Amino acid sequence: MAAVESTMMPIGTVAPDFDLLDVISGENKTLEDVRLEYGVVVMFICAHCPYVKNIEEEIAVIARQYSSQKIGFVAISSNDPAAYPDDSPEGLKEQAEEFEFNFPYLFDETQEVAKAYQAVCTPDFFLFDEDLKCIYRGRFDASTPGNPEPVTGDDLVNALEAHLEDEPQIEDQKPSIGCSIKWKN
Repeated sequence: MAAVESTMMPIGTVAPDFDLLDVISGENKTLEDVRLEYGVVVMFICAHCPYVKNIEEEIAVIARQYSSQKIGFVAISSNDPAAYPDDSPEGLKEQAEEFEFNFPYLFDETQEVAKAYQAVCTPDFFLFDEDLKCIYRGRFDASTPGNPEPVTGDDLVNALEAHLEDEPQIEDQKPSIGCSIKWKN
């Protein structure tokens, strides 16, 4: 499993819009549909990647906790399901049901949304404020498959808490590390 680091979208970048199929509801969702009063977390994940599997249960916990604080959450999978069948809409829906995701899980069939967000790995996290400007991008926490670090979501949680408390974000944001997005040929 070759690890790839996220490219770290510049802070202040406005969130690119999207209109993608939600594999859970079967309806298309846009950025406006998923944002809440204080912003939105956009995460690029998938069903097959061990780096995502390592944290998917805690992702669900944190999303439940912070969506009640008016931060929206959305997951997007941009992987080519022809190469990775687990990442088909059906596979993503199974993952969402297993972990009781309370947020839309979108399928980026053309992979254009991943490119717009400069996402290159799974998982990859972006926090946008109420003006949809990027205030955090990077890792969930220090845990990875095979290292002894506990899965806590601390990096994302610290960013969420700083935002909700109107405190400055930490400057030393760490890139996410994970499987590369599986691009179509």
